Amino acid sequence: MKAACNLVKLGITNLCVIGGDGSLTGANAFRTEWSGLLVDLVRAGKITEEEANKSSHLNIVGMVGSIDNDFCGTDMTIGTDSALHRIIEVVDAITTTAQSHQRTFILEVMGRHCGYLALVTALACGADWVFIPEMPPDDGWENHLCRRLSDQRARGSRLNVIIVAEGAMCKDGKPITSDQIKKLVTDRLGFDTRTTVLGHVQRGGTPSAFDRILGSRMGVEAVMALLEATPDTPACVVTLSGNQAVRLPLMECVQVTKDVSAAMAQGRFDDAINLRGKSFENNWNTYKLLAHINPPDTKSNINVAIMNIGAPCAGMNAAVRAAVRMGIIQGHSMLAVHEGFDGLAQGQVIIFLVICYPFKPENQRHTCKNLLPTSITKTRTAFCCLWCFVPSGSDFSIGADTALNTITSTCDRIKQSAAGTKRRVFIVETMGGYCGYLATMAGLAAGADAAYIFEEKFDIKDLETNVQHMVEKMKTTVKRGLILRNESCNSNYTTDFIFNLYSEEGKGVFDCRKNVLGHMQQGGTPTPFDRNFGTKMGAKAVLWLTDKLKECYRHGRIFANTADSACVLGMRKRALTFQPLAELKEDTDFERRIPKTQWWLKIRPIMKILAKYDIKLDTSEHADMEHVIKKSSFLEK
Repeated sequence: MKAACNLVKLGITNLCVIGGDGSLTGANAFRTEWSGLLVDLVRAGKITEEEANKSSHLNIVGMVGSIDNDFCGTDMTIGTDSALHRIIEVVDAITTTAQSHQRTFILEVMGRHCGYLALVTALACGADWVFIPEMPPDDGWENHLCRRLSDQRARGSRLNVIIVAEGAMCKDGKPITSDQIKKLVTDRLGFDTRTTVLGHVQRGGTPSAFDRILGSRMGVEAVMALLEATPDTPACVVTLSGNQAVRLPLMECVQVTKDVSAAMAQGRFDDAINLRGKSFENNWNTYKLLAHINPPDTKSNINVAIMNIGAPCAGMNAAVRAAVRMGIIQGHSMLAVHEGFDGLAQGQVIIFLVICYPFKPENQRHTCKNLLPTSITKTRTAFCCLWCFVPSGSDFSIGADTALNTITSTCDRIKQSAAGTKRRVFIVETMGGYCGYLATMAGLAAGADAAYIFEEKFDIKDLETNVQHMVEKMKTTVKRGLILRNESCNSNYTTDFIFNLYSEEGKGVFDCRKNVLGHMQQGGTPTPFDRNFGTKMGAKAVLWLTDKLKECYRHGRIFANTADSACVLGMRKRALTFQPLAELKEDTDFERRIPKTQWWLKIRPIMKILAKYDIKLDTSEHADMEHVIKKSSFLEK
């Protein structure tokens, strides 16, 4: 009653609620009771009839903020990616410790009712075992776990990693704790075992670039939903599907989330996995496939080569590891090609020596019936064999998230360095060739005032407008400014030119500093997103090759001369898809090595709005989005 009175007095008829399923359920109940609350307030004399009429209906839209990623209907909730960053930092530190100590490490992460954090961590770091509440281990798991750890140790592994969600349990509902697992491993195997319980460390720290961008996009879409709402519009929640912002019925998502808990309580664990959504299910299926440590009894007579081409990027180790492991599981012989196509021509091909399948390297040439290049740089299909390219030609590419976080964290430090100065503007040059993705997304994540890119042409008038806008902002309360420039956005308006322009026009108001980030953007520790994305891409690529082999393999030879025998694997809107190379001619600017249509260009106006430019948002993105849909189709998805 108090809340309703406050909203009426303040003239608020649109409410955006950020929280978990409890907060969103309460918000919907508040909306349902709104009419009755107004009647009671008028009767009590706390508001007038006129005020009640002006606030006759309340529109609700929800955004999900939860590090557990436990809300159904969205691939990611706000805060999950940042929590994964904290967890992976600890895993990396543990891995470093293990270089000098042969130990078993048990890492307990958050997730009382949802095992997303534990599952993605296990997938990203190649853990030996993961315990999640949605899929308790089979009876006799203790013997299976000990056997797996001892087999890994016998093969020379110096490190065993076990990931445990805090809500992990047996099929009878009894909890599985990290201390219980430690006692099991110590007593049965005698391994030196350490337990780390992260606790609320996972909730803190600097937000990742992904979470900053996700929060900004969700906030804009929430406002759009409220502006378009009518008294008859049901409450919706803004979710993420692939790279698309999607509005779904609020209470249907809440109900499916509750159905997961009910399925787990009733022992319907397969249903619980399915109800979590495609993203969770794909992660689980990929981990199950990669968790096998024993090769099949019968080997295929197929050789699959892995070849890295071009500059290195964070996350490719995960892609290669997953591809090799998946190939071995399929019974293939996995080969490594050194030095790209030059190495292939010179016969620099060796058999992989991997811990899960002890091959012996042989100094001889091999016939590579399938090639899995992990880049597409200047590639030509010159062989009658199957090709799968990772990751070009997609909405996301492996390594971009790591580079984006490097740029964002650097911009944070740059802005922080000006805390003791009065007014200062930083001009920062990012990498990316002719693609402005890094400059745009980093600008959105770091709060840039402008980001100059090749895809969005600009002239001296635009530069003048930006400079004047910065001058006006600096005359008020703003003390720091940030300008990003993609390295190839314009051959004449260079970083030095823009720096000199802002320095000259800002005299007496602000001073300028210039930073060229350079190749530091290509280094650093891979982010959880890139590790997970690379793992799924590598595994999926080898599975595709295996299926295609069944179609192309005849009489001991590969007959792969159709258009779909050379494909690019990448994210397209909401799914990983294989696109024939022949189709890239229509979609790709090969001279500048960028797609002709970039999905992220539609969210550039958000950055300008947050920088207080007086512009209108291009609603074409929202017109293409999937809005509130029927319950039957949502549950079917």
